[in-house]
Amino acid sequence: MTEPFQHIKAIVFDWAGTMIDHGCLAPTFVFREIFRQRGIDISAAQAREPMGMAKRAHIATIAAMPDVAAAWKAKFGSVCSEADIDAMYADFLPLQKDTLAEHCQMIDGATDIAAWCRQRGLKIGSSTGYTRELMEVVAPAAAAQGYEADCVLCSEDAPKGRPAPYLIYEAAKRMDVYPLWQFVKVDDTPVGIKAGRNAGCWTVGVTRTGNGVGLSVKELAALSADEVAAKCDEAAAKLNAAGAHFIVESVADLKPILQQIEQQAASGTSP
Repeated sequence: MTEPFQHIKAIVFDWAGTMIDHGCLAPTFVFREIFRQRGIDISAAQAREPMGMAKRAHIATIAAMPDVAAAWKAKFGSVCSEADIDAMYADFLPLQKDTLAEHCQMIDGATDIAAWCRQRGLKIGSSTGYTRELMEVVAPAAAAQGYEADCVLCSEDAPKGRPAPYLIYEAAKRMDVYPLWQFVKVDDTPVGIKAGRNAGCWTVGVTRTGNGVGLSVKELAALSADEVAAKCDEAAAKLNAAGAHFIVESVADLKPILQQIEQQAASGTSP
């Protein structure tokens, strides 16, 4: 029988790019599309850069990028306003909901690692930049594949999304687990890692399956091992810069990391 952990008590997983939707593909297409509909072409890299933020804030961050802001002003004769951002956000939600069902496949090994975490006595929380309405598509699809979190926290469940720590605080309240050094935050985005650090958690960054690499399983398979390694290294550098304590290519690789965190916590080391 697997012995429960004694020193870490909960884990908070991100969703897209961490547990589902290999490469975090669903939001990227929609962010590009809502700008394209207004005659502004943004790159995949620009669409991905703020990933992990609440979606309206994500749109505003893209609009404020110098190249995007200049293109907007050249086309419309003024800067992108709050009303413009509201309009794009209103377009984003239904389009994202329409495309989400195609991007709810669990990442290989994600369901198994969640089950293993439960065997070790961990409560499982989750946080996302998706709204509650969008998670009404994602959560049932994940449950049908064997993954259910003890709490699903969305962008509107806290006064600020990542990198603020409030969604993790809310997870602590709902799961009744404290202090925060007993938490592990697992995320594929720098803002998610920053949220974990700001909350006082252990943090694990995810590279190969996540937003930083940004490729589907099929797209990755077409690359050489050296090309994949280079992309993972680039993603890892950004996650490390955000403060990640550990890096994995996939949540499937988490077991030894969680065992190491348990050992470090047992020896009195805190995040």
